[in-house]
Amino acid sequence: MPRVPFLAVLGAATVIGARSAGAQGQPVPAAPPVRVAASSFASVEVHLNARRIGNQWYEEDASLSGPSRIAITYGQPHARGRRVEGGLIPLDTVWRFGANMATTLHADVDLTLGDLKLPRGDYTLFILYTRSGWQLIVSRATGQWGTDYDATRDVGRVPLASRALPEREESLSIYLVPESGRPTTGYAELRGVLKIKWGSTELSAPWRVEP
Repeated sequence: MPRVPFLAVLGAATVIGARSAGAQGQPVPAAPPVRVAASSFASVEVHLNARRIGNQWYEEDASLSGPSRIAITYGQPHARGRRVEGGLIPLDTVWRFGANMATTLHADVDLTLGDLKLPRGDYTLFILYTRSGWQLIVSRATGQWGTDYDATRDVGRVPLASRALPEREESLSIYLVPESGRPTTGYAELRGVLKIKWGSTELSAPWRVEP
């Protein structure tokens, strides 16, 4: 029986440390001091309890294949006192939108981000900061290092609205915020806002799941 899908949002961040060990029977050298990595690994996901087949949404059996999801995975840099806008995020240069490996967008559903239509699949995200505004760049290239940007692989660009934050944000943070749905059920609509916060700036663009 067709069911109306609803959304759930998950977010996570991980800080990775290191350890050392000596071979069995060999002297163990003094352990180096433990250090925290300069960046973290983070992700945010929106889950739908259904998949679309033809013109209908059908509830998924989570034990078989799980829900549909929209996910953004990224290396999460930390400012640590450094300038963000015009510093860590360069002016007039395509920015890697994170740290280490390129930031990825995965969608099990057809998606519209801003006015850009994205068929279900995997993409890489970059950001361009200029004096006239901010843009999110969506690339069809995947699996590359964050600095490996190829303009010929662009799917399109999404203008980002910007506003000043009341308090400085130390770490790059990305959110997929669903719009409120039916208050009596707690369900959310199949649309929302992408929010990006770092330094003194919040960037945003609307997103929606295509019917």
